Parts: sequence; C-alpha cells; structure tokens
Amino acid sequence: MDKLIQLAAISIFILSGNTAGAANLEAGQALVLQGNSKGATACITCHGAQGAGNAAALFPRLAHLDADYFAKQIRDFQQGLRKNSVMQPIAKALSDAEITDVAAYFSAQRPPAPTATADAALLARGAQLAVSGFWDKDIPACISCHGPDGRGVGASFPTLAGQHASYITKQLNAWRTGMRANDPQGLMKGIALRLPAGDITAVAAYFASLAPE
Repeated sequence: MDKLIQLAAISIFILSGNTAGAANLEAGQALVLQGNSKGATACITCHGAQGAGNAAALFPRLAHLDADYFAKQIRDFQQGLRKNSVMQPIAKALSDAEITDVAAYFSAQRPPAPTATADAALLARGAQLAVSGFWDKDIPACISCHGPDGRGVGASFPTLAGQHASYITKQLNAWRTGMRANDPQGLMKGIALRLPAGDITAVAAYFASLAPE
C-alpha cells in the first residue's frame, strides 16, 4: 500500500521528455501513410491517418498520445518487453529516428471527440473508481497516476481520456494475465488483479466517454 501511495504521489511530477523536439513531422506523416521499405507497414492501415484507431478491432487511439510514452511502447515491442504479433515486427522495422518522427506526428494530431455511450450507472461507477479509487481492495484513484480527467502524465502514464473502452479493457486484462508487464514497478498488474471484471468494464467506459483535451 505504501508503494502505491508513493507512486501515485510522485507521478504528477513526471515530465515529458523531448522526443517531439527532435522530430521530423513530415517524415513521421510519410511513415504513417506509407510505412517504410524495411517491413514497417503504414500505420494508417490500423490506426487511421489521424490516429483515431478502431474500437471494434481493438486498435487504440494514438492521436494526442504523449510522444515519449508512444516511443517507449514501440521500443518495448522491439525488445520483447511488450508482446503483440502485429506490432512487434513493425516495431523492429523502425529506426530510432523513425520512432521519434511517428511518435511526434501522432502526438500532434487533434484527438477525435468521444463517441462511446454507456449506461449511466456504469459510468457513475467508473467515475467513482477513476476519481476516488476502491480502497477496500487497495486500488488508488486512476487520476492519481494518469492525471486529472485521465489526460496522462509524461512517458509513464498514458492518456486514458477518449481511449476506446475495448482497448482499455484489453490492456487491463493483459496485465491481469501477465501478457503485458512493461508498467512502472509492476503497478498496473497489481491494480488489474484486484479489479473485478465489472469494474474493469466500468472504468473503461468512463474514460472512453471523456474528451482527451
């Protein structure tokens, strides 16, 4: 518990790095639209030109995602720290400069307005978990790490606001089962294991309903 509280307390002070500052947005756009000649397919195929993603296919929204967080995830795919049969070969086909460029491009895109709808009671439960946590099960408020309204904090805690509920649910379940384990200090695995399935659905629906900006 002390570890969770400490991580939650310091997370709001984590600052983004300078990935975007060293990037070539035009090169990033070209990669998004065309891919490269080394095996990286065009990002647009799954995530769309502006990074809106696809909820039904479980492809996440990338628009306005922190550039340093995005770059870290791609490098984690490269190194096998994060596993996905589609993303791993694509990540391995990208150079460091290309990762920087694509990350900056998606970070600069205007996020789409949320379109998800859900039952009012489900959203209310999700809001309770996000803002107040579930301390009976040692679960801190989501916003203590992911920032006010789930807008993200630097490279460690991504934006949740406006992310597809299906994708949030998929990732929480991946942490529960050990399929994903690239979070700081194993924080998300512990939280996901303690979250009942119904609460995973609720908190995913809540964040999906929020505007990213």
